[in-house]
This record gives sequence, structure tokens and C-alpha cells, in this order.
Amino acid sequence: MGLFDSLAKQALGSMLGGKGMDGITEAASSMLNQAGGLEGMKAKFEQAGLGEKFQSWTSTGDNQPVEPSQLQSVLGSDLVQSVAGKLGMDSAKLSGLLADFLPKIIDQLTPKGQIETNNPSSNDLQGAIGNLMKGFLG
Repeated sequence: MGLFDSLAKQALGSMLGGKGMDGITEAASSMLNQAGGLEGMKAKFEQAGLGEKFQSWTSTGDNQPVEPSQLQSVLGSDLVQSVAGKLGMDSAKLSGLLADFLPKIIDQLTPKGQIETNNPSSNDLQGAIGNLMKGFLG
């Protein structure tokens, strides 16, 4: 692993409650599993009238933004609090970070503009999160 990768992982870890990449990947995996995978998350966004936003994240065009309160509503306070607890952080802070990063993570997990794998592997999640941090830092 290069110096840049190490710095990116440390920066992300400090943003998300001091957890390392494994903890962050585990929390993201847990969130996706509890939501029913990418398809389940897509259905939740559609039920909340936000299907167009989610669709923009899986398509090859620009990602539409989402508000932290919209994410809380779609994912449910219990899920957000559960993931925040695993990361050792406040759920309001996590909602803000999710609003910034979830569209980009889903975009990274759907490079061909569609959901090909409902439940991405830990390696896929780790790669998506790592790519985002490289872009964020570089």
C-alpha cells in the first residue's frame, strides 16, 4: 500500500469516529444489508418519492444531491443510529457525511450505470470508499 493510500485511510478514519477502513467498510456493509442491498435501498428511495435521486447515483450522469434529513427519512433513524453507534459517532454527523458520500459510493458501486450486484462485497465497498478518499484528498 502506498503512502497516499495510507493517508487517505487515516483521513477517512478520523472523519468517521476514528475507525479504520475495516470498521468503515463493516458499517457500510451493515447499512446496505439492513436496507436490503442496493435494490432494497433503491426501493426505499422510490417509496419516499426520491427514486429519481437514487437513479441518478446509479446512472452514468451527474449525481443529484440528497439532504441529511431525507436520508434519515428513507433509511430510518434506527438504521442511522445503529451505524453511527458502530462508528462511535453522532447520528446527525453521520447523516451529514452520508448525504455527501452515499451518492458517490453508490455511483462507484454501479460503474456501468446499473445495479449489477445487489450486495457488494467488502472488497467492492473498500475499493469504492478508497477511491472516494483519493478524490477527496487529491
